[in-house]
Amino acid sequence: MGEAVIRTIVEAIHSSPTQAVVYLSGGASVALGWLMSVPGASNTLLEAVVPYSRISMIQLLGRVPSQHCSQAMANEMALLAYNRAVKLSKPGFPVIGVGFTGALATSPPKRGDHRFFLSMRASDRIWETSVTLTKNLRSREEEDKLASRVLIQAMAKACQVSGTLDSGLTESEVPDESETRFSEEQELEQLINGQLCFKMYPFSKEAYGSDQDRKIILPGSFNPLHDGHLKLLEVAMSVCGGGYPCFELSAVNADKPPLSVAQIKDRVKQFEAAGKTVIVSNQPYFYKKAELFPGSSFVIGADTAARLVDPKYYEGSDKRMLEILGDCKRTGCTFLVGGREVDGVFKVLENLNIPEEIRDMFVPIPAEKFRMDISSTELRKKQGGVDKRKREIAKEEV
Repeated sequence: MGEAVIRTIVEAIHSSPTQAVVYLSGGASVALGWLMSVPGASNTLLEAVVPYSRISMIQLLGRVPSQHCSQAMANEMALLAYNRAVKLSKPGFPVIGVGFTGALATSPPKRGDHRFFLSMRASDRIWETSVTLTKNLRSREEEDKLASRVLIQAMAKACQVSGTLDSGLTESEVPDESETRFSEEQELEQLINGQLCFKMYPFSKEAYGSDQDRKIILPGSFNPLHDGHLKLLEVAMSVCGGGYPCFELSAVNADKPPLSVAQIKDRVKQFEAAGKTVIVSNQPYFYKKAELFPGSSFVIGADTAARLVDPKYYEGSDKRMLEILGDCKRTGCTFLVGGREVDGVFKVLENLNIPEEIRDMFVPIPAEKFRMDISSTELRKKQGGVDKRKREIAKEEV
């Protein structure tokens, strides 16, 4: 009876749109078998990692953990899993990161408590669960199954799936559970300080076929968003023949202070009004963007392309430039290049000196398909002139 209930709940999880990355250490291994043995697992499970050895955990965290079995450790694992999930998921799909760490029955018997900690991280909240088990009541296998049932029940809740699973806990084994919600402002603060790798606003309601894993990304500051941006991405889509079109706004700038939360929200509102998807990231450099969005095509102007291959931005080293862009190439990323003014002269990709080793990364957008010399800077200057004239007229009227 219990196995049938588990299967029903797992089927419901797989039928939900939520996708997950799961990191487990020290228990709940049976949960992976349950998740993967029910048809539809690929709808939910993006990746599962079991960092069991000390070195494996150090490599996952990027540091030596002070304590392997704790709520803080589960939370950190869940955050890492969440950031991994947003990179692997289909655009616009909700994701969760699952972190579990346990100290269950061992041979020889352990001196400390038998306990486990579970954390589920979504974009706007985190669920935490800790359980201390009665010692010598169950075998290791039984404790693992119990922890696995608690994990599956928590995933069902995160996926908004109804159904209750008997965990097998006794009356004295009361789980300590909590839920913490984050406002949009808190999420953006977490992004700016590097906790979250990016936040997607899927404002577009259009369907783009099956090739959604490949993103067609137009990066920019969008201060303001204008028709040139919209038209350029539209043309880029026709050139590359498919993918998921989106804009990307970096909250962190290479040579300026980061945007404030208020500035980010104001710029995001432009995309909501236009019905276009925008990603807010914290990576100003293209080689980092390539790591965040592997296999994507970045839509850039010829001026940006010229800077990308200019050795002066790589400490004057051609070798360093080729190494960094070669790494981008290995992620499967390409650059769709539209015509722009460079040093006062309108140029297209063919006018640029692209090294042969990386030339196939750059794809031209024909000038006959797209040419618009408007820029956000010019628009701001014009708007500033209009605002100044309005103030002068207002003074004259007074």
